[in-house]
Amino acid sequence: MYSYLLFLLILLPCLALSAWASARVSSTYAKYDRVPTRSCMTGYDAATRLMRNRGVNDIAVCRIDGRLTDHYHPAKRQVNLSMSSYGSTSVAAVAVAAHEVGHVMQKKSGYVPYKIRNVLVPVTNIGSRLALPVILVGLLMDLLWVSAPAPYGRWIVYAGIALFGLSTLFMLVTLPVEFNASRRAKKMLVEDGVLAPDEVPAAGKVLSAAALTYVAALLVSLVYFLRFAFVFISLLRKD
Repeated sequence: MYSYLLFLLILLPCLALSAWASARVSSTYAKYDRVPTRSCMTGYDAATRLMRNRGVNDIAVCRIDGRLTDHYHPAKRQVNLSMSSYGSTSVAAVAVAAHEVGHVMQKKSGYVPYKIRNVLVPVTNIGSRLALPVILVGLLMDLLWVSAPAPYGRWIVYAGIALFGLSTLFMLVTLPVEFNASRRAKKMLVEDGVLAPDEVPAAGKVLSAAALTYVAALLVSLVYFLRFAFVFISLLRKD
């Protein structure tokens, strides 16, 4: 009982951080989506220019539904920009578009953490964007472990260790990938004249807010992994 209370005391601040990070992404994007770039370039224009200026001519820039659903799809060779970024001339839009191009350049340059993350993607992508999937899966597995008859409860503990171990590893590798993509984005935006140097800090705030969601997801996944690992150790001691 004491161990579970300790687990909750550690988990709750992580959940609060996750909720705050999600809210911060939305509010920061909304704030700088109202700030137009002096170059008047859209997210589509920015992504296209950054790639073409670096010799990348085989990646399409596509528009997809949703808000902040932007991502690079290497298998389809597409930089997918959301409705909120594709046609917008805001600082927020070009920052997000440049970030996705940053992933394109990581693949082109053979950036090692990016390669490692891509290997792990088919294995697990739970919590790759937000901590919410990790939270829901963790709560479900915790409930099943308590209610399941022997030996199924043990199997759920083993599955929890494996699942959250892989999820934690995936998100641990994701952090340097995301931060590196943002650094590349800010550099490219200035080099190619999409943003003036004094506009970059605003773009940096948008990208930093997005990065917080990955930090929160990592912490939640790590807490759950340690939870199931502790249960596993307790089971071994009882044997």
